[in-house]
Order: sequence, then structure tokens, then C-alpha cells
Amino acid sequence: MAEVHIIGEITHGKDFNKQHLFCKWYTQIGNNWRILSGKKEGQTQVAHSEFEDICKWSYPIDIHLATSGVQGWPKIYIQVYHLDWLGRSHLFGYGLITIPTFPGKHELNCYTWRPLGTLRERFVQYFMGGGPQLKDPHLILSTSDRYKLNTEAMGVVTFKLAVVLRHFSDYGVEYN
Repeated sequence: MAEVHIIGEITHGKDFNKQHLFCKWYTQIGNNWRILSGKKEGQTQVAHSEFEDICKWSYPIDIHLATSGVQGWPKIYIQVYHLDWLGRSHLFGYGLITIPTFPGKHELNCYTWRPLGTLRERFVQYFMGGGPQLKDPHLILSTSDRYKLNTEAMGVVTFKLAVVLRHFSDYGVEYN
């Protein structure tokens, strides 16, 4: 079987208009894939920066995958949350990145967004917190239905990943 090893970290989140952020991440793989080692999902610590507009996480990612085909190439989708002064977590953004299909070191920016509610929902969100969320977060992965959403842009989450490919040439896959 061909193998993909993804090693790296979620380095930081920037340009969010709030502090006290944490990030949940999930790996999405196709049916031909299986995890040999590592975790499929995780969550960073809550980060806060008083003097910068950056929340530094430095959360490690180490996933070793095996596959019999390139369909369903790995993707990582994220959910960024804000922790308010009462200890409640509020959704602050969704995002999706595709793992690069060639070996080497990569720095990836994951641009996040969140659903934009009605005027009433935004008013309640401003004073009470919370806000609209997706009933099924897997909608993030569906390009056919995602365009129907009314959203607003949020911040950027940066990943630094190294991708190692093994035995792909046995399956006729070439890369430079």
C-alpha cells in the first residue's frame, strides 16, 4: 500500500476580532484510506495574546495514513471557538484545507468563515454571544451545498506541515 505521513503543527490564528480562541480539527479521508498511527482529530489549548492580534497554538499534528488509491485525499477541517468571560464557547469559524499532494514542507493558510444569521440573530449574538451554527458540520466538506450558505469571513489559521509520500511509484503515481 502507498503511504502518506503528515507531520507538523497548527501554528497560530490571526485576524480574529476576539481573543481566547481554541481550534478543533478533524481529518477527513476517503474509503480507500486507513490510519496507521496518529490521531484523526484533536483540539488546541485556549490561546490569548494581550499585545498582538495572534493566538499562538503550536499544536502538533502527526498522522500516518495508508491507501490503495488517491481518491479521497486527506483534508483537515477546523472549527475555531471563542471562550468568553463566563467560560462559554462560541463558534467563531469553520475552515478546510486539502493536504498537499506532493512531498515537502508546506505552510498553509486556512481561511475561516461562519454563517451570517438574520438581523435579529446578529443582534442577539452581539449582546448574548453564540450565533448560528451548522447543524451538520460535515457540510463544510460538501462543495455542492456550501455555496448556498450566507457567510461572513473570519480569521486565518496557519498550518506548517511536512508531507512524506512512500510507495506511490508502485501505483504509477509520479511527483517531482
